[in-house]
Amino acid sequence: MSKFAIALLITVFGLSACGDKEGVVVYKQGSYSGKTDGKPWENAAFAGDKSKWDNSIRARGQNQNESKRIGD
Repeated sequence: MSKFAIALLITVFGLSACGDKEGVVVYKQGSYSGKTDGKPWENAAFAGDKSKWDNSIRARGQNQNESKRIGD
């Protein structure tokens, strides 16, 4: 290939990278169009039992407590 052809290919590929198109998001005022969030205890592990979820979160926090973990 000649140097001109290589330079032309580099230019073409280089300019094609500049063709990024901006995405436009359309928002509807006053409404949420995303997925609704459920409560954290409404899943298979806790079966809707909030007190079981609270106890699990509390136990997890105590497992991360350095003082309690090393026995001081």
